[in-house]
Amino acid sequence: MKEGKLEQTRSKLEQILNIHKPNYLDSTFQELLPNFCKGFLFSEKWVKWIKIVLLGTLILLGVKYYYEEMQGKNCALYLPRNLRYAFRPPENCNFCANIKNVPRLKNISPQEFEKKFAYSAAPVIISDATKNWTAVSLFNYWYFRDVYTKAKQKQHIRECQFLPYKTGFLDIYDALDMPEDRVELKPGEQPWYFGWSNCHAETAEEFRRHYGRPYFLPEGSENNAVDWFFIGLSGLGAQMHIDNVRLPSWQAQLAGSKRWLLVPPPECYLQCRRFDVVVQQGDIIVLDTNKWYHQTFVQPGAISLTIGAEYD
Repeated sequence: MKEGKLEQTRSKLEQILNIHKPNYLDSTFQELLPNFCKGFLFSEKWVKWIKIVLLGTLILLGVKYYYEEMQGKNCALYLPRNLRYAFRPPENCNFCANIKNVPRLKNISPQEFEKKFAYSAAPVIISDATKNWTAVSLFNYWYFRDVYTKAKQKQHIRECQFLPYKTGFLDIYDALDMPEDRVELKPGEQPWYFGWSNCHAETAEEFRRHYGRPYFLPEGSENNAVDWFFIGLSGLGAQMHIDNVRLPSWQAQLAGSKRWLLVPPPECYLQCRRFDVVVQQGDIIVLDTNKWYHQTFVQPGAISLTIGAEYD
């Protein structure tokens, strides 16, 4: 065969082979593409469900916040404590890094209080702020029983937030229905401690006739519309927790005494100290319970009674 024809035949053969050459790479992609699409669609479904769950959680938190913190009412939506703490954003530890103690002060001006304590989250005890309050001598278990027994709109009162702690009480009326022997902790009776918010206008008006806005609060600040009461016997109190409220707060010790254990959030353990203080009758403790973990212990002696509120 002549060399020219041989070269021409070889060229045609190469063209034929190139045309019919199997494309293994393309076939691999074609096989993988359906699986990839399926996996992508599967991932999209998971992302969609995660978004729905997160949105639902945020809605639940919003509803709970509105009813409990803004309205002072019980909310049927309860989030476990560990879940609430898991969603808590970390704190900037500057708020507690330089605090060496919890001072006990008196005759402090609103200007000095605002500068040093009002919005700094530094805890402080003011010892002379309840001197003119008739609540110190008037308020007790029997007084509250009498006021709530005479009050109208009892169902509305039951809707106010109630904290039974370890007593098993169902609401404020259940708690105010104890026999005298248990109230006074006679032998064989169980100790008790509970708290409640006063979101009922009629009883709030009666109570506020006997106490007022603490004199040391900044002149432009106002108390929250809802006040809180805590009453109980020695050995009990609130377990270690952190609050989820909007503002710092004050709590006045109207009767008895209460020990407070204040602990910084876990992320601040290495930078901040913990404090152990006793609040006596007539004292007001001021702190930001949104930042400080806190636990209380009623001290031996008289029944402990405190009242508190947030301020802006």
